[in-house]
Amino acid sequence: MTDETIDDLMEATHCALCKHGYAELTMQDIAAESTKSKGTLHYHFDSKQDLLESFLEFLLDRFEERTETVPGETPAERLHEFTDELLTPSDDSAEEFRTAILEIKAQSPYNEAYRERLREFDRALRERIATLVADGLEAGEFRDDVEPEATADFLVTLFHGAQTRATAVDRPPERTRQYVHEYIDETLRPAAASEGDAPPTTDGTGDGEANG
Repeated sequence: MTDETIDDLMEATHCALCKHGYAELTMQDIAAESTKSKGTLHYHFDSKQDLLESFLEFLLDRFEERTETVPGETPAERLHEFTDELLTPSDDSAEEFRTAILEIKAQSPYNEAYRERLREFDRALRERIATLVADGLEAGEFRDDVEPEATADFLVTLFHGAQTRATAVDRPPERTRQYVHEYIDETLRPAAASEGDAPPTTDGTGDGEANG
């Protein structure tokens, strides 16, 4: 399958999933959004589940490519930019993307293949944030007691929650984005008070509760 065909089928899957939802989605719906025929879909994919597994892999690859190079002169600036990209991306299709992911997340408790792909996505997100935090520690931008893995886990949980609320109850993620920016500047940085309002430090202080 050529890259052009893959891109076409994945974009068609994205559009159809957002329009019809997982339960009502059919291969014909996906073909209708594509330049390819339903027969082409069945030639490359055995079932809707098989196609959606490939769709999740496609999203993971695209996420890793998009976040491989984050703008910013310092690790702290890059962490701020990364936050903006996750919560208020410039891409106009961000809302549709959140809807598509939420549709598949809802199926993951019953589908091990989906669950494994989502684990990979979660792992990639945690690793990217942990690397940014570790870079900040090495550059002396963050407090010595900040733990990269714990900080990343906290922020990933926050990001997932904000994205789910944005899709499920139409709660704009801007407040969560602002909270994360304040957390970076007021809790992670050395000048912040030691009793920061989130838990990702080695001493476990802070209640970690956010109202995004």
